[in-house]
Amino acid sequence: MTLSTQERLASAAGSPSRPRGGGRLQASGLPWILPALVLGVGLIYYCIGYTGYISTLNWDGASPEPLSVGTKNYSNIFGDPVFWKAITHTVLFFVVTFVVQTALGVVFAVIMHSHIKLAVLYKVIIFVPVVLAPAIMAPVFRQIFAANGQFNWVLDHLGLGFLAQPWIGQESTSLPVIMAITIWQWTGLTFVLYYAAMSQIDQSLIEAARIDGAGNLRVLWSIIWPNLRGTTVSLGILSAIGALKTFDIPWLVTIAGPNNSTQFLGTYIYQMTIQLAHVGYGAALSIILLIVALVMAIILQIVARERTGRR
Repeated sequence: MTLSTQERLASAAGSPSRPRGGGRLQASGLPWILPALVLGVGLIYYCIGYTGYISTLNWDGASPEPLSVGTKNYSNIFGDPVFWKAITHTVLFFVVTFVVQTALGVVFAVIMHSHIKLAVLYKVIIFVPVVLAPAIMAPVFRQIFAANGQFNWVLDHLGLGFLAQPWIGQESTSLPVIMAITIWQWTGLTFVLYYAAMSQIDQSLIEAARIDGAGNLRVLWSIIWPNLRGTTVSLGILSAIGALKTFDIPWLVTIAGPNNSTQFLGTYIYQMTIQLAHVGYGAALSIILLIVALVMAIILQIVARERTGRR
């Protein structure tokens, strides 16, 4: 005689569930996440903690008996004029590069969405600088912007020789040159992200706006740009953190000079830690860099959420 449906349900509810696979216990997911767990906790956070410990020492990186100085390195940093100059350069660098890259990225993306000829070729040309190594391009830019370089040669042949100057050899122009190189290098990434974001916009909205008589600028400002807000916020966070981590271009092109005119936190940390062997001071600078990066990311995220909530 077969059991009724109610009896089978009661029997299933009263008896403990058996694992699948013939009663064998299945392996947990821990082995699968263990490598990432070890990397994230064992390496990254351990290194952060160890850097914090080193920041309390007066150490050259080789002495077997470092001297503990507590928070003296941090108090010295806040009284260091080079540190504040690096912070000023970082803020200015972030604002200028982010604004210019955003504007160029949006313009290039709009142009590529207008079905122009040879669009694929233009996309490649715009994106190529992103994949070029800074170490390869740095000697080229040093030659281009030297006092007798190609940039001044072009100015002379355009009748603008009075503008020729040692662009990376003086304080007034070295930082703008670094900004220009960075914009040239990373605009391609901004363009690709905006191009992808524009591909997700409902074309019926644009068509309806054109039927209502909206021109290109009106469509760009009222329809396209609001739909790019999420991408812009993400690029803002990446640009802010990238500005704080800037090292390769300022160091390889100008060696953070002249007279610290292109000094950033990354280059200053390198100078203090590697060149001058003030490892404790450099570790304190690294901790401050980490804190500032986290604070900037949180602020940008909060601002983005508030603006989204007001829409």
